[in-house]
Amino acid sequence: MNRSLTHIDAEGSARMVDVGAKAETQRLAVASGRITMTAEALAAIKAGNAPKGDVLGTARVAGIMAAKKTGDLIPMCHPLAIDAVNLDFAFEENAIRATATASLTGKTGVEMEAITAVSIALVTIYDMAKALDKGMVIGDIRLIEKRGGKSGHWKADLEKAED
Repeated sequence: MNRSLTHIDAEGSARMVDVGAKAETQRLAVASGRITMTAEALAAIKAGNAPKGDVLGTARVAGIMAAKKTGDLIPMCHPLAIDAVNLDFAFEENAIRATATASLTGKTGVEMEAITAVSIALVTIYDMAKALDKGMVIGDIRLIEKRGGKSGHWKADLEKAED
């Protein structure tokens, strides 16, 4: 596949893509990731007994704040007026899965905002629970779905990814 590099100018320098002429569309992105930990740490988080307090509540706020700051953190990302960011958590065997959904009506997508929200939520879980388990592992961070824009709707093949 021979595509031109959108973030490189004719001289080979990094540049921010000009989205000024693009049409505004409704856009949505969903990202997911997980943090594995000991059964004891997971039980403490579930019970609300972690030393630093409400782990998932704090992680939710941190993830939302991070999504709003994505343009400040990732050099070529546009600062976006996000309409909504939601973070959900699910308990798995010795793990917590974080799923972020970000949406807006705009000229560029919110994939990086959803991925950033998940990443920082998981790092916050680590920070809030590290007294219980310093060996926690953060991973499997990925885009699950995106809608809107020129490329339309895309959804990850999760069955293929688990093989």
